Amino acid sequence: MEGSERLLPKGFPKLKNDMFLRAARGEETEHTPVWCMRQAGRYLPEFRETRAAQDFFATCQSPKLCCELTLQPLRRFPLDAAIIFSDILVVPQALGMEVVMVPGKGPTFTEPLKEVEDLLKLRQKVDVTAELGYVFQAITLTRHSLEGRVPLIGFSGAPWTLMSYMIEGGGSTTMAKAKSWLYRHPEASHRLLRLLADVVTDYLVGQVAAGAQALQLFESHAGHLGPEQFQDFALPYIRDIAQGVKSKLKEEALPLVPMIIFAKDAHYALRDLAHAGYEVVGLDWTIRPQEARAQIGKDVTLQGNLDPCALYAPKEKIGELVKKMLEGFGTQRYIANLGHGLYPDMSPEHVGAFVEAVHAHSRHINKHS
Repeated sequence: MEGSERLLPKGFPKLKNDMFLRAARGEETEHTPVWCMRQAGRYLPEFRETRAAQDFFATCQSPKLCCELTLQPLRRFPLDAAIIFSDILVVPQALGMEVVMVPGKGPTFTEPLKEVEDLLKLRQKVDVTAELGYVFQAITLTRHSLEGRVPLIGFSGAPWTLMSYMIEGGGSTTMAKAKSWLYRHPEASHRLLRLLADVVTDYLVGQVAAGAQALQLFESHAGHLGPEQFQDFALPYIRDIAQGVKSKLKEEALPLVPMIIFAKDAHYALRDLAHAGYEVVGLDWTIRPQEARAQIGKDVTLQGNLDPCALYAPKEKIGELVKKMLEGFGTQRYIANLGHGLYPDMSPEHVGAFVEAVHAHSRHINKHS
């Protein structure tokens, strides 16, 4: 391992732009901060070039490459936060499952969970430093390499989303196999979800110890659950992770960083998510800003929620849509983002237009309000 990858998680450069952290904490900001889910992604030519000769998960396990990929969008755009390049499926890997990236298909589990007995194949105790230390090293290296330009976000998948991948064996339009477990094997489902929640909690705490300044929990498959199933199989673990992370951060005298919950398509649960222990609730593009604010209230910061496909529009139209979004959310207690991640065929110039429009329009609104 190269010496630069063994930097210690201390003596980090002073943060120069804390706009994102201030918005997350509900403090006043001069402009609305903005970052993009999947901002380190295939839409960037330099990303494709860096990744060209590398297996996907081999890239995830290289702190040097993860650092480079995380920094690339910041060289192009005046973003207000960086998010570490990694993948949510490193957690199932830490439990002992094999996941490979199949070209044209996506992440694929060589042996997905089929029967309840398969749970015995999983590691019941996970040493996150031993299994996921490469992510922590990437965070430390990136935090130093950012030189205080913007805060660094760490992340994990939430238990239900991870469980669904582990049973489906990859992506699915229905999640029927995973959902059948909830109906047929509720006790085993809770055992698996509890195991995942415990690992995710330790993993997120480890990311803060390594230098992460905020955390996002992705419940990407929330929309496959109805309200009752979400209440039973997703929300309790989302709450437990927030509580567990904050408790352990206090115990270990680590910074109490802001936490973001992004539960895609979980409109029916916004009020519950507002009280789940997170400083920020992320929103997808299928809910109106005013409706979200009415349900969530004024004590939680909102993040989102431009339709990613809006970035296919001409730049002038992107500016109009951003202005409308800012007017809907208001410029305070708000972090601008897309309602999901950037797509590989998007134009970097249009991503830049989105970022610049957020800054310009929010400054204008603040000046004249």
